Amino acid sequence: MFFHEPELQYEVTVEEPDPQFAKELQQAIGGVEGEMRVALQYLFQAWATPAEHEEYRKLLMETATEELGHIEMLATAVTKNLRNASESEREDAAQDDAMRMMMAGQSPRQILSAGESAMPVDSNGFPFNGNYVAASGNLAADMYANVMAESTGRLLATRLWERTDDPGMKDMLEYLIARDTMHQNQWLAALETLEDPVPVPASFQQEQENQEFNYAFMSTRRDPPEDPDLPWTQGDAPDGSGEFSFLDEQPGGGTASAPSPDPSVYDEPNRE
Repeated sequence: MFFHEPELQYEVTVEEPDPQFAKELQQAIGGVEGEMRVALQYLFQAWATPAEHEEYRKLLMETATEELGHIEMLATAVTKNLRNASESEREDAAQDDAMRMMMAGQSPRQILSAGESAMPVDSNGFPFNGNYVAASGNLAADMYANVMAESTGRLLATRLWERTDDPGMKDMLEYLIARDTMHQNQWLAALETLEDPVPVPASFQQEQENQEFNYAFMSTRRDPPEDPDLPWTQGDAPDGSGEFSFLDEQPGGGTASAPSPDPSVYDEPNRE
């Protein structure tokens, strides 16, 4: 169950509306690095978390709900950047600099389909894709995915910060960047509380793995190289269950061959 308060999570102000920046902000809503992705990712991860791990479920639900608030903030920012922009600002949006010219001004659909407001799309107008969401049902795997999601989200927010001179937009982005810092660290902290965070899944008996290859870095170079003596080719592995080694070539498995298909698929070549 969700409840909504008619107050933004953080203040959103725009001093100089910028239609081009509205288009760029769409990436933070519906892009692969965006808030729709993390909100849904954390929700589906939470819904898969069993009752005996209630503390992780609560952590995921609290953060997912916060991310919904971020979507609301960004949608508000997009709308404020689209509306009340002067004609000169609209022209400047397509002519300001080389990057902006390449990005071809604001998205037509923000006007034609949404009446000068935000949409669940990325900065190219591509609709949000549920395949962006990582929810494996394994807490360790999901926490690693969450660190990556927050890292790329923080990258995007810092790049957007560099793209605007509007004090209000910089302030909003500074808040979002700060929350990305917190979220990265909370997922890393959650990983540290797990008994066996590597390898995933840790419950699979490693005795069942091929013991010759489970800690071997394998070169794929045509000419076999020497061991580069790097941290991933020698010494103890981070999981404490093996020692890295180096293989200068792949094991090899014979020539690839495919069985003949069923005649009904008509895959036979034409013959004279």
